[in-house]
Amino acid sequence: MNDFVAIDVETANYQASSICSIGCVKVRNGMIVDTFYSLVHPEPDWYASRCTAIHGLSKLDTRNAPPFDQVMKQVYIFAEGLPFVAHNASFDYRCICEASRIYQMDEPEPFLCTLNAARKKFSHAECPSKSLPCVCERLGINFANHHNALADAEACAQIAIQIL
Repeated sequence: MNDFVAIDVETANYQASSICSIGCVKVRNGMIVDTFYSLVHPEPDWYASRCTAIHGLSKLDTRNAPPFDQVMKQVYIFAEGLPFVAHNASFDYRCICEASRIYQMDEPEPFLCTLNAARKKFSHAECPSKSLPCVCERLGINFANHHNALADAEACAQIAIQIL
């Protein structure tokens, strides 16, 4: 697979719809060609302290951010109809579907998943955890700033380039 958009979302709280940031990385002909990142005003608009501790975002960061529907329209324009790929796609897809329902938007097509691909490719001995940082380490991908949506999307894109 040479053409796709890797996507990652972070949530403000334990509600799947509470997307507070979205990162996307476009891949064409097996090469990263563009990126997109936006903060999102979450719905519902509150932050769980555990979520803030994970990704570092708070209500102050997103108080003036655009709502999900505006950001997702930009994401679809950015994606140009390419398929979406995510690491642990069931999480990102569920969040985007829940937020899409709230904003009465159509759900996207299901995402391809680099977590599932890593589970098929690597034995436990080769890669004991199939988490994003561990798979990156196994593949020699330089990865920093875990739980920043754009950094996670870029790591996912690099994984997908190698194993999808």
